[in-house]
Formats: sequence, structure tokens, C-alpha cells
Amino acid sequence: MKKLGVGYENYKDFIDNDLYYVDKTLLIRDIVKKGGKVTLFTRPRRFGKTLALSTIQTFFEEERDEGGNAVDKGRYFTGKKVMTCDDELLSKQGQYPVINLSLKSGKQDDFYNSFMILRKVVISEFTRHIYLADSDKLSDSEKQEFISLEHGEIEWRELEKSFKNDSDRQSAFRRECGKYAVALKTLSGLLEKHHGKKTIVLIDEYDVPLENAYRRGFYDDMTGFIRSLFESVLKTNNALEFAVVTGCLRISKESIFTGLNNLKVNSIRDVDFGEYFGFLQQETDEMLDNYGLAGSTETVKEWYDGYLFGNTEVYNPWSVIKYVDDHISDMNRLPEAYWSNTSSNSIIKEMIERADDSVKDELDTLISGGTIEKRIHEDITYDDIDTNDDNLWNFLFFTGYMKAVSTRLDDDLTFITMKIPNREIRSLFKTQVKDWFDAKVKTVDLSEFHKAILDQDTRRIEDFVSELLSKSISYFDNEESFYHGFFLSLLYGMPGYKPRSNREEGQGRPDIVLYPDRPKDPAYIFELKTRKKFDEMDDGIKEALAQIHDMKYEEGILADGYLGVVSYGICFCKKSCIVDKFVR
Repeated sequence: MKKLGVGYENYKDFIDNDLYYVDKTLLIRDIVKKGGKVTLFTRPRRFGKTLALSTIQTFFEEERDEGGNAVDKGRYFTGKKVMTCDDELLSKQGQYPVINLSLKSGKQDDFYNSFMILRKVVISEFTRHIYLADSDKLSDSEKQEFISLEHGEIEWRELEKSFKNDSDRQSAFRRECGKYAVALKTLSGLLEKHHGKKTIVLIDEYDVPLENAYRRGFYDDMTGFIRSLFESVLKTNNALEFAVVTGCLRISKESIFTGLNNLKVNSIRDVDFGEYFGFLQQETDEMLDNYGLAGSTETVKEWYDGYLFGNTEVYNPWSVIKYVDDHISDMNRLPEAYWSNTSSNSIIKEMIERADDSVKDELDTLISGGTIEKRIHEDITYDDIDTNDDNLWNFLFFTGYMKAVSTRLDDDLTFITMKIPNREIRSLFKTQVKDWFDAKVKTVDLSEFHKAILDQDTRRIEDFVSELLSKSISYFDNEESFYHGFFLSLLYGMPGYKPRSNREEGQGRPDIVLYPDRPKDPAYIFELKTRKKFDEMDDGIKEALAQIHDMKYEEGILADGYLGVVSYGICFCKKSCIVDKFVR
């Protein structure tokens, strides 16, 4: 079996290391035939965007060895689907200079440090084309300009020594921002002059520094820099052959792509290119079969399928690869939620934290497997995300946390019925909701609740627990494990007692026991039951108390030397609970 390329994003690595590769090379053909002068692909994270750009670069880029001889690129595509294309396309192989850079590292705490990292990324592309410093096709002034930009870090360190105050530093920094905002245009022009061919520009994860800047409070500064960078290299650049830009979210033209009339946007709603980001059913089945996991087909489909790009349904490629890699050596391993993104998950967390009752109801509907309908619009800015709930649902839809079920037009407005695509995403929502609720419980003063237990006041216990449950999401109302974990969390920190869950006592395992630090104090047993209907709750209480008696839980605790036991039977139904007790 070939090694799986877990974490690999460079196309050449798949070929050089003979890794398992799902052939997406026909993307090259469709970029040429269907792409625009500048094509923006918006897809969720970890759906193969970086690998796609690397594949395009490998196919088109002209490379020469140290002797100046052209490097044969054919071996990288032997047997691949792109080699079945017409001669016109194949004649373009290895014929163009290429600029390829990723902006995903621009995630620092302030604009200064974020810019410095992005500048380093730009400089690395200059260094990759260092041969231009000795090109006999460039003038001395052009070579000097190239060297100055390639030596940017060294020159900045030297310049810093001359700063007399903060004003000097700020003025120099603004000049530095302007200098590198047009650096890619300069590089593409020099490449065209040296190679005699226009330059292909590839920019990956363009929106990562924008989202980071929004979260950290310097969005306007970062937007200004990215806008200038894009205007120079993508709009007013006669040396441009074509460009491909990728990101998670389409940022409005007015914000970033100002006046970029040559831009063609391909989002998850567009039909073209749907098969190139994510694994198709056949591709997933073949991978599972190749690694002896054909019996896992339904599990993998339930957990990682369900994304709809245009008319094409695809699997999350990262999660499928991780699942296969984990299950090669342990076929009985349980599936996991492999796909997570800190920034997107934080937005879910923020949405839940500030959710009103209507949003909670929508979350409940979604987590329960239902659908909601929302107006969809793609031209938004990060400034818009928190202005209303519809914008948040848009963000979640375009970043892969929602799947379109149907679409309708109402006047000029587009509405999409959406749902959670699979169990993996549902588990992420459930985890975020539960974490939020657990955090909320931790802020509550539990002293009155603890006193009610010691006072054996069942009515006060009922009222306190029911009030807290009223703030939860209804989806959990049918999960006994939720009630168990929730109630156990209320008991931690009770002075003089330590809670234990499912510890053997008598002839079984009571749900929860509070053991006193001092044996002369009574222990407390809690047996929990759930019912789906309110009129069944009394039967739940009787069952709980009968279980305590029949399984001799109290006898077990008394045999350990404790001097007394108070037994509570508790029954939950939705957001209500009732409590009864007996004492020994």
C-alpha cells in the first residue's frame, strides 16, 4: 500500500515520494478553458486548495537546472488525467514563470508583525527566483531593484538603527508597506522580461490575514495593504498571464477587489470546478478499498460526506485521509471529528454565547437533523459578520459548516434551506454548545443548590436545576448522558464532599454518589432517569428509587463505614426535573 500523504500539500512530494494521490489534474485544463484572467476559488479549509495551486505551478512553471537546461516536467504527470488533453494544453507545460505564495502565516497580534511576516513570504518568492539578480536580460537598475526587494529584511534591520524616535519608525514602516504592496507586480514584470513569457500568479489563503486582523482589531490597516497588493499584481499588471486566488470566504469587491473587473469568482454555489476540491464518491470508495476498509463505506459517508459544491457532492478530503490512516492499523477504532478550524469554531462559539431564543431554536433544529432557511449573499466583509445573525449563517454556509438543501428566489433575494452536512460537523456544534453551557454553569453560585441538598429540600433542588436547564439547547433534552454530566458538574466543589460517578456500591453502580470527607456526615446517592413526556416523570422517580433499593446501593455505602445515607431519585423531562428522596 502506498503511504498516505497526511499533511502533504506540495504536488511534487506526492510524486517524488510515491504517495497515494487522488487525481485532480484536470483542474489544469479547466483553469485554462473556464477560468478568468483572475479566478477566485472559495472553499472550506482543508479541502485541497493549497495542493491545487501546487499542481498548477508544477505543470506550468518553467524550471532550469544549474547548467541552465530546461527541467523535464513530464515525469510529474505521467499517467495522470491531464495528459489525455489536447496538444494545445500540453504544449503549455513548463513554459511560464510562476509566482506562488500563501498568506496563511499572516496571523500575528498586530499589523506591524503581521505585515513583517507577509513581507517575508513575498521576499521568499524573490529568493526562489534569485537567478534574476544575474540575468543578462535585465538592466542594471532592474537587477538592483530586484536585489533591494530580495534583501528587504537586511535593509530594514539596518534602517532601524537610524530611527531617532517612534515617528521615524512609523514613517519608515508606511514606506515599507507601500514598497511591498507593489513588489509582486515588480517581480512578475522582471520574470516576464527574463523568460519572454507572461507570469502566472497563485495566491493561497488570501483571507486568513483579513480574518485575523478583524479579530485582533487592525482590519482597516490589513485591508488597505491587501487591496494595494491585489490592485497592483492582479489589476494593473500587463505581465500577468492569469492568476488563481484561493480562500474560505468571498470578501466584497468594494473591500478588497476594488475595480478588479477581470475577476471570476467560483464559490461553493457554482457548478464549474465542483469536483476538484474534495473527494467524489468513487474516489472515496477506491481509497477505502485500496486500504482494506471497504466495510467502512457507510460510516465514512455518514461522518464525512455531504458537502455540496455546485451540483457535486463531495467528502471532506482531510477527514477521509485521516480516517483511513488511523484505521489501517486499527480497523475497530471509532470515527472522530478530524476537521476543525480554530477561527471558524470561535465564530460558532461567539454565535452561541450571544444567541437569543430564536437562534437557540435554530441551533436545536440543526443539531437534531432539521433545516433552516436563510437569505444568502456572498459579497460581505468581516465587519459585516457580527452585525446580524443572517451574516453569521452566511459565514457558516460558505465555510463548510452548512449544506444547501434547496434554493429559492423571492423577488431579487436568494434564500437557501440549509442543514448540517454530516456527523462530524454536528459533533463540532454539539461540542461548542456543551462547552458554552458548561462554562455558563461554572459562573453560577452553587451554594444555595448545595445547601438545598444538605437540607434535603427537594423543591429547591427542582427549582434550581430547572432554572439552569432553561438556558440550555433543547437538543440535549433526550440525551441521558447530558443530564448525567450536567448534574455531576453541579456537585463539584461542594464543601466537605467529593462526587463519584458510576462507582460500584451494593449490587450495582449508582449514577452519582457524594461521599463525605467526614464519615459521621451522611453520603448522598443520586439516581437519574429521563422521560420523554411530563406525565411519565412520576414513574421515572419511582423507577429511580426502586433501583436504589433493589440494587442495595445504600447497604454498600453503609458497609463502607459511613453513618448515614440520603437517597435522591431525580427524573428529567426536557428542561424540567422532579426530585424525591428517602433517608437511612
